[in-house]
Amino acid sequence: MKRVVITGAGTINALGQDVPSTLSAMAEGRCGIGPINVRDIDRLNVRIGGQVTEYDPDEHFNRQQIALYDRFTQFSLLAARQAIGQSGLTFIGDLAMEAGVVLGTAGGGVNTWDENYRTVYEEGKNRVHPFVVPKLMNNAGASHISMEYNLRGPTYTVATACSSSNHAMGQAFHLVRSGASRVMVTGGSEAMLSFGGIKAWEGLRVMSRDACRPFSANRNGMVQGEGAAIFVFEEMEHARARGAEILAEVIGFAMTSDATDIVMPSRKGAAQTIAACLRDARISGDAVGYVNAHGTGTSANDKTECAAVADTFGSHADNLMISSTKSMHGHVIGGTGAVELLACIMALKDGIVAPTIGYEEPDPECALDVVPNEAREAKIDVALSNAFAFGGLNAVLALRSA
Repeated sequence: MKRVVITGAGTINALGQDVPSTLSAMAEGRCGIGPINVRDIDRLNVRIGGQVTEYDPDEHFNRQQIALYDRFTQFSLLAARQAIGQSGLTFIGDLAMEAGVVLGTAGGGVNTWDENYRTVYEEGKNRVHPFVVPKLMNNAGASHISMEYNLRGPTYTVATACSSSNHAMGQAFHLVRSGASRVMVTGGSEAMLSFGGIKAWEGLRVMSRDACRPFSANRNGMVQGEGAAIFVFEEMEHARARGAEILAEVIGFAMTSDATDIVMPSRKGAAQTIAACLRDARISGDAVGYVNAHGTGTSANDKTECAAVADTFGSHADNLMISSTKSMHGHVIGGTGAVELLACIMALKDGIVAPTIGYEEPDPECALDVVPNEAREAKIDVALSNAFAFGGLNAVLALRSA
């Protein structure tokens, strides 16, 4: 089995439009959640989110591209440009055939759906733009990255709700580890902050109207975010041979299904996935120093996840640092695991553990070290990233310092 390393990272999200600005915000415990700007906001009950502000598509794409790229695709491409640029890779010859793209998204072109429903149903028009279908399809981001960089290997999109990015990165990890690919571009993207996207989530009654406070006893729900994070996963020998900077090593991945409920998380399912990831990485629980939690800020998720961590790690759970960066950038739905992987890399590479901000009141059912409100310096050798999605679909990644 090949060893897999990360040689490039890129992002655009509510905290910043690149990796350095995002990590700086995480280290400072800065909140990117605030009032959002969407059409018909007066008809929404929830009016906050982790929105990407001061963003102008015209600065990055020409008119023809904007007509073809939904907002989630734009985010995918911008993050990929950063990641591939950092990696220093050029995909020609054999490497082009041995490199591909696996991305995660839950909603795909939600903005395109929203705009065109208005066109047809509200404005009564009988025609839509001829590129509506290629613009809204979930694989648009992956396909456009492959075309821009001549990536001719395995290329597809994973849609598993809030675990989409972790599932995508896990698949990319498997492809490189097995030797099927030498390089995979992977991560996730989401742009659901439109009227329809928010209105749909309002119906679940899990949204906060003021803040995301994971693990705090006075939490009152999740807050949506948007954005993308993309990484270059590469065979270690290939990376070392060309003198690439290695950000971290991916050492394990596991995925399971609760097979119980479409929306309620399972303590047993989450614990089984974490344990399976440790086995895949061939490490003991004691080796883990930091867990980036799914940590949505809902009562059901937070309590279930803390119980699952305690079940899996036993007495070592008291030594773990576990934080939710959703408190800062919001829940990026299908792209959230990718944005959160940046916090794992920061912990491993820079020795800075991102905090859970908005923490105000201890919850006896979340009695772990949730790194409340302020980042912490610590030497971390192994970090986990948790994702537990609606549908009972769980995906956990393990990373080790390079």
